[in-house]
Amino acid sequence: MPIAQIYIMEGRSDEKKEQLIEKITDAMVEALDAPRDVVRVMITEMPKQHFGIGGSSAKKLGR
Repeated sequence: MPIAQIYIMEGRSDEKKEQLIEKITDAMVEALDAPRDVVRVMITEMPKQHFGIGGSSAKKLGR
């Protein structure tokens, strides 16, 4: 069973996360010839202050 684990910063809508799950699933089905019903996608959201870019948090950078 192929599993994709995706890390994103918090703040995206449930609709956007559903779209992400669908597109990642489509890509894995195509690339791996995996049956759609065995593909798993896990999204981990993190606070912007827990994500660093160039030595500063994303929150501090206004992202």
